[in-house]
Parts: sequence; C-alpha cells; structure tokens
Amino acid sequence: MPHDAPLITLLAVGLGLAFVFGAVATRLKLSPLVGYLIAGVVLGPFTPGFVADVGLAQELAELGVILLMFGVGLHFSPKDLLSVRAVAVPATLLQIVIMIAAGIAAAVIFGWSIEAGVIFGLALSVASTVVALRSLQERRQMQSERGKLTVGWLVVEDLAMVVALVLIPTWAHIRGEVANGNGEGVTVLQLQDAGLAVLITLGKVLAFALIMLLAGKRVVPWILHRVVHMGSRELFRLAVLAIALGVAYLASAIFDISFALGALFAGLIMAESELSQQAANETLPLRDAFAVIFFVSVGMLFDPMILLQNPWPLLVTVVIIVVLRTALSIGLLRLLGQSPEVSVFTSINRAQIGEFSFILAGLGLQFDLISEQANDLILGSAIISIILNPALFAIADRWAKKRAAAEAGAAPASPPPPPRRRAVLVGYGRVGSLIGRALDGAMAEYSVIEDRVDLVEQLQQRGIAAVAGNAITREVMEAANIAEADLLFVTVPDGFEAGRIVELARQLNPKVKVYARAHSDAEVEHLKGFGADLIVSGEQEIANAMIQAATHIIPRRTAATA
Repeated sequence: MPHDAPLITLLAVGLGLAFVFGAVATRLKLSPLVGYLIAGVVLGPFTPGFVADVGLAQELAELGVILLMFGVGLHFSPKDLLSVRAVAVPATLLQIVIMIAAGIAAAVIFGWSIEAGVIFGLALSVASTVVALRSLQERRQMQSERGKLTVGWLVVEDLAMVVALVLIPTWAHIRGEVANGNGEGVTVLQLQDAGLAVLITLGKVLAFALIMLLAGKRVVPWILHRVVHMGSRELFRLAVLAIALGVAYLASAIFDISFALGALFAGLIMAESELSQQAANETLPLRDAFAVIFFVSVGMLFDPMILLQNPWPLLVTVVIIVVLRTALSIGLLRLLGQSPEVSVFTSINRAQIGEFSFILAGLGLQFDLISEQANDLILGSAIISIILNPALFAIADRWAKKRAAAEAGAAPASPPPPPRRRAVLVGYGRVGSLIGRALDGAMAEYSVIEDRVDLVEQLQQRGIAAVAGNAITREVMEAANIAEADLLFVTVPDGFEAGRIVELARQLNPKVKVYARAHSDAEVEHLKGFGADLIVSGEQEIANAMIQAATHIIPRRTAATA
C-alpha cells in the first residue's frame, strides 16, 4: 500500500493541529479561528518542519467555501436578499470605488504601477465570506437585520468580483498589445473589449439565475421529495451534497460564475422545499470540517518573516482594512438610513479580507500586474485582520452596552421599577415559544434572550423583557438579569453551545436552576458536566410518550411467561 498520500496527510495533520491550536485559543478566551490560522502557519512552507501540499489545501478550502455558501442559501430566500438590495448595492459599489482610490494612493506611496494599485484596492475591498458567515452563525444572527444585510452585501461583492476577474485578463491582453507596439486604436479596443466582457459576464449571471429560479425551483424540491420517500437517510444526504456541488460546478464550468455563488443559488432553491432544515442538518458536519481547512490553508500562505523584515507597509494595509474600510462602511450605512447598531456590527462583521482577495492577488501575479510585495501584503493583512476581528466585536459589544445604558438613563425616571424576573428563557424558537406561553399562562415573571432582532421587538411590544444577542456573552446574560433568576431555560438546539451558556450562568448565579434540551447522549453528558439540573432529550421523551400510550395494550408479563 503506498504511503505517499498527500490528501490523507493534509487532513490528518491539518485537522489535528487545528484542534490543538484551536483548543489552546479557546482556553485563552480567543476565537478558535486564531488557532486554525496558526496551525496553517506551522504547516506552511515558510516555517521549518513538515510542509503540507499548499495547492491541495486551497482546493479543499474552495470546497469549504462552496458548502458554507450552500448553507447560507438554505437559510435564506430570494426575498431576503432582494429586501436589502437598496442598501447593499449602493454601499458595496461606493465602497469598492473608494477602496480602489485608496489602493492607488498606496501604489503611489510604495512605488507600484496604477494597475497594481487598482488590483490592490479591489483585494482590500472584499470581505471574507467564510469569516463573516462563521461570525454570524456563532453569534446566531443569520436571521437578524444585520445578518440579512451582511449576506446581501457579500453577494453583491461576489458579483462585483466576478466582473473584476473577467476584466483583469482583458486588461492584461490590452497591456500586452501596447507593449508589443500594437497600441494604435488602443482606447477603442479597451472600450470594446472591456464593455463586451462585462456585458457577457452579466448576461451569463442573469441566465444562470433565471434557470435556477424557474427550472431549479421545481426540479430540486421534486428530487428531494422522491429521495426522502426511498427511506434512506444516506441517500438523502448524498442527494443534498450532489446537488450543492453539482450546481456549483455547472455554474463555474458553463456560466463562468464562481463556485461560491453557484452554491448559494443551489441553497436558495433548496430552501423552497420543506426539507431544507433537514438538508442543512445533514451537511453541517462537512461544512464545519472544511471551513476549518479553509482557515488552515490561509495560514499556510503567510510568511511570518514579513513581520520582522518590513512591517510598516503591512501595518498600513491592516489599518486600511480594519480602520478606514470599517469607518467608511459605517458612514455609508448611516447615510443609507441604517441604525447605529446595524451599521457598526455589519461593518465590523466585514472588517477583514479573505478568499476573493487571494484569487485577485493570484490573478494579478499571473499576468504580472502586481508585485510579490503586494501579494505578501494582501496575504499578511488577511491573516491579521481575521485575528483582530473577534477583538473588534468585543469592543462593539461594550459600545452597544454603554449606548443602551445611556439611553436607559436618558429615559424619564417616572415609570415604576421593572418587576423582578424569576426566569430567563434562552431562545424563542419552536421549543422556547411553547415554554414562553406556559410562563405567560402561569403569570410568571421572565425575560427572553433571542438573537433575532425582529422577534425581540415583537416580544417587547407584548411587554416581555427581551434582550437581543447571544447568551454565551456575559453582557447579554447580565442584561437579562440572570443574577436574580431562579430558573434558566436553555432551548437552543445545539447542546454543546448550550453547555457554554450553562457554564456562564453558573458563574453569574450559582443558585439558578438550569433546564436544558439535548439531542444525543454526548450532549446530555456535556450538559451534566456543566451543572444542568434537568436535561430533556428528544429521543427519550418520544420513547416515554410511546410507552405510556401503549401501557394499556401491551400485556404485563406473568411469572409463567417471564
């Protein structure tokens, strides 16, 4: 049996190191993404020791992007994306134009060509889809207003980058004509070639979208229903993955659209089926695993020596991404009528660069339009901006807390003090809403922690003390008055996330009674370890209900039959 297996080696060593460094980062109260990136640096060609296959890692990373975008599509509908177009389209295009200007200014400072500055600015204008979506998922804000706006912004960015990827080779061809002395009529040639390339690209995107919305909307749900009736969970999982990867591949091979955008459309179409939630659950483990590989692959591209040899250009680049672009994004969103909270958190969610930036840089190198220095700055700033992103969120959370406190202080002092809340309910979904109704029927005093802003507003209109945010955040727990609660209901579907909530609740209120839900024996043990008082497992409750219903039918065993 051959031992030269680069794929198995990369997966074994990459996931192993990612786990080790991710666990260390988590223990240090950092995002596990930091650990994944460091694992990639260790595996990369710029550090001593074992070196993984960089090209293979990038292919696996692309697969991670496909699966992640597919998952996003499963939780959205075309209506959700169209609802934010009035903000996402102008904000994205204005930001790209301004960032190109900043890239040209950097090119003048660093002594590059104007075209290098344009590509540099484009690379710094597009956020990492993987990082932004993972952040939304971890904070459970995919369905919130800022979540929908972020996804809409990312989609518009992806479309803009598709056009840019078409124009760069066209411009390189024109540049070559000029260099070879065939520059006569170059202005007309430029306009004709560039204009035609853009029209063809937009036409392909429109054709693909129409085919998916008209034909795919009927075919994909029909296939899923047929497979479900076969009764094989394995076949259903295979069908979901085949549709996701197949649509992404066809989008790239036939329509010259990015894999990620094709996968997003596949998810949007599959979301039309009532089986979309099951499809999302079946693909979740693969999405998580390949998302980790993505961050490892990013780390492999980074040369840490740049931090010692020439740190100032890298520092300027990071400032452009983290400070300038974030401030610009906040300003644009405020001008377009968004609230301060939505503007700040949407902008911070995108305060990094990633996969499309690497593709642009690679294309620029291929056609000799940018230098190695510019490529190194793009890679290095991507790593640093991704690492800084959790810190920016921590700052934003403190700002939001102070702002809420200031608004509360500015309110009239005449209203009576709020009643003591004896229960805290985490999550107001299908399970949480049932518990909420029971608490209402019992005239209980309680508060709700929910990440969907629209639902929080509805609860507040009903007079229920609701807090927007994720319960794994100390500030959110404190805002829900966990310190004075007698009961805590944790209804989030992820038992391992629930464990982190229980742990935090115990720190803030050791006497609180904690009731939580679980879906597996492993989750039950996990929650027990963090001190949950009552854990309800769906499978066990179903079994108990069936047995209870059947007790009058099933005869008791006698001593003779025993």
